[in-house]
Amino acid sequence: MTASIDTLAKLAQTIRDRRGASPETSYTAKLLHKGVDKCAKKFGEEAVELVIAAMEREPAHVTAEAADVLYHFLVLLTASGVTLDEVMAELARRETKSGLEEKASRKDR
Repeated sequence: MTASIDTLAKLAQTIRDRRGASPETSYTAKLLHKGVDKCAKKFGEEAVELVIAAMEREPAHVTAEAADVLYHFLVLLTASGVTLDEVMAELARRETKSGLEEKASRKDR
């Protein structure tokens, strides 16, 4: 795999850096300026587009939509005050449990 988590981490940093940019000159700043609700809505739209691309079985379209989902996921995290490192730490914590155990432990939330 040529691209890695480092690519995602660099994108997350770029998104954080754009928080203070002008919404007139930065799409990322424009999204962040509109707040969590707008960022969540946009993430949901992109996720639906990914699902549709997958159902159409178009690998190039799936790839493009997956990239959009990852970008909007990181924007949503930033808008929500959550870092990629925090998400990665949560995933690492879950590695010690089976998927069924982990899912059962979240029932109470």
